[in-house]
Amino acid sequence: METRQLRLGGWGQLLALTLVGLVFVPLLPGLYWALGPSFKIVVWQTLLSDPQWSQAVSATLVSALLGTLLAGLITAGLATRLYPSPTWQRLQQRLPVLLSVPHVAFAVGLFFLIAPSGWLARAAGLFLSWTSPPDWVTVQDPYGLSLALALALKESWFLLWVLAALLGEQAVTRQLAVARSLGYSPAQTWRQVLWPQLLPRLRWPLAAALAYSLSVVDMALILGPGTPPTLAVLTWHWLSDPDTSVQAQGGAAALALLLLFGVISALACGVWWLLRRWRAYPSGQRRADVQHPWPWQTPLLAISYAVLAVLVLWSVADSWFFPALWPDGLSWDAWRSAKLAPFWTTLWLALVVSLLSLPVVLIWLEWGPQRWNAVLYLPLIVPTLPLVAAQYAALLRLQLDATALALVWSHLLWVLPYMLLTLVGTYRAFDARLMTSARALGCSPLQACLRVKWPLLLRPMLAAWAVGFAVSVAQYLPTLFAGAGRFDTVTTEAVALSAGGSRQVLAVQALLQVALPLAAFVLATTLASAWGRNRKGVR
Repeated sequence: METRQLRLGGWGQLLALTLVGLVFVPLLPGLYWALGPSFKIVVWQTLLSDPQWSQAVSATLVSALLGTLLAGLITAGLATRLYPSPTWQRLQQRLPVLLSVPHVAFAVGLFFLIAPSGWLARAAGLFLSWTSPPDWVTVQDPYGLSLALALALKESWFLLWVLAALLGEQAVTRQLAVARSLGYSPAQTWRQVLWPQLLPRLRWPLAAALAYSLSVVDMALILGPGTPPTLAVLTWHWLSDPDTSVQAQGGAAALALLLLFGVISALACGVWWLLRRWRAYPSGQRRADVQHPWPWQTPLLAISYAVLAVLVLWSVADSWFFPALWPDGLSWDAWRSAKLAPFWTTLWLALVVSLLSLPVVLIWLEWGPQRWNAVLYLPLIVPTLPLVAAQYAALLRLQLDATALALVWSHLLWVLPYMLLTLVGTYRAFDARLMTSARALGCSPLQACLRVKWPLLLRPMLAAWAVGFAVSVAQYLPTLFAGAGRFDTVTTEAVALSAGGSRQVLAVQALLQVALPLAAFVLATTLASAWGRNRKGVR
């Protein structure tokens, strides 16, 4: 019996490694083919002497560093002031809705909000008697400040979501109670007890936010500087060029992004090490808590809801000229004439990718070598462009580019890690005694999973599926490279329209991009509630 179980475990591990290998292994030769020509001195000399290089790097560093830093500060400030309180619980309940808003849709809405002819300028124009938009550079500024603002707001939701999961652990609650009983104020408790323990555990989510900020292209095309653009946009242009020497320059720029990520991460680790040595132990002084009864979460939520509101208004606006605060009339013309082919492409693609990923993640968590989880997280903490270039090079050699199979494979590289990250905590916390009981009653490992473990974990499994669906909807670069421009999704369509299309049509595509993940989260919640209604112990 034991020999049979060991054999099953070996086959399960082999199956897990094979399935994950199909997604990750082709990247290795792809990296060589895509980035190999970039390891030449002349390519780097050409890159460093490019007239756009210095300004592109400056805009990239400002937007990425400022965006990540502000996202971390917003997260830290809200957690310190609100946890534990009913307001924190309400904020936590709203996070899934905020997270379902894709980056491109948020960038389009923020553009409509803060542009010189945007909603905020129109509101100010009522009091200042403006008749034309002010001559201000509030979006697409040369240093990427508006891009940094968008990244800070969007990534803060992600960090708050991760932090909420960490704060749900009983050890954190106990430490908070002990520190408060010793007379420390909430701010002192967070600064001297909780943050020193939580920050190291937040290093991977922070690294993911930094990597995304460095290599973001879709949001940079909408809110970032134009001439020259950020380094990620410049790299994308170079990698898309038919000239092989320019492609090599693009590969070198992708490596430069990777190098920037490594240097910034090393500096951050060094600063953290110095801070730990400087304030290794609490001073022991108790300070009275200063109450600030101010709704700290209001600005974050207000901007988020205003972004969605202005998208809805533009999608039904008949005509809307400055300085009018509201549209002159309402019309459904933009919705009736909307191009729906990208919507259906996005829908089937996200469904296929997320439904393929879920069993792979379950097999990996059950039988895969868990010590290799960090390898699977690499796509989340490495800038996107080198990986996308490697995928495209591999697809070209296999003559699979511009096919549906290529599109699905390109999305799997990012959907799998996100679903694994979402599910791994709950999976590890599962009561192992239930599986032991099932095995003692004669179930094989697979039968125990099918009859006991996976049905009890259906709620987090559905949540992971919804996250994977949303991640697939938001993919821009993988769709563009692997699809070779032959597959339009709502994300690629919205970015294309942002270059100068109708604002009404752009708002419709952005809202369609919001609707798909939102529908997935609602469906997952509804199915989980229906499944667990009459079943005790369903998590």
